[in-house]
Amino acid sequence: QVQLEESGGGLVQTGGSLRLSCAASGLIFSRYAMGWFRQAPGKEREFVAAISRSYGLTSYADSVKGRFTISRDNAKNTVYLQMNSLKPEDTAVYYCAARPGAAVISGAEYDYWGQGTQVNVSS
Repeated sequence: QVQLEESGGGLVQTGGSLRLSCAASGLIFSRYAMGWFRQAPGKEREFVAAISRSYGLTSYADSVKGRFTISRDNAKNTVYLQMNSLKPEDTAVYYCAARPGAAVISGAEYDYWGQGTQVNVSS
């Protein structure tokens, strides 16, 4: 049974930083591309960042480029999202997701999802 468990969310002031983690189990982690998505109240889920299986190729939404960094540790079966210079518009529930094969930006292409972790950025 595949499980993805996010952690690291919380309340932070504008300009602050948070590091999200997503621990995976029940799959061969190194064979899966990983993505981070977010959903704010009243809005659709949107792509944030993705990382390839083993070479660490990354992609980012324009809204977070230069502020967020996705990384992974295949030895720990964990993917991270370092979020710096946070803005109120970053407030959302953040989800990690996994798919075999290449990293893509469409959430519909991901097979497994975590339960999410709440990030609140105060102004």
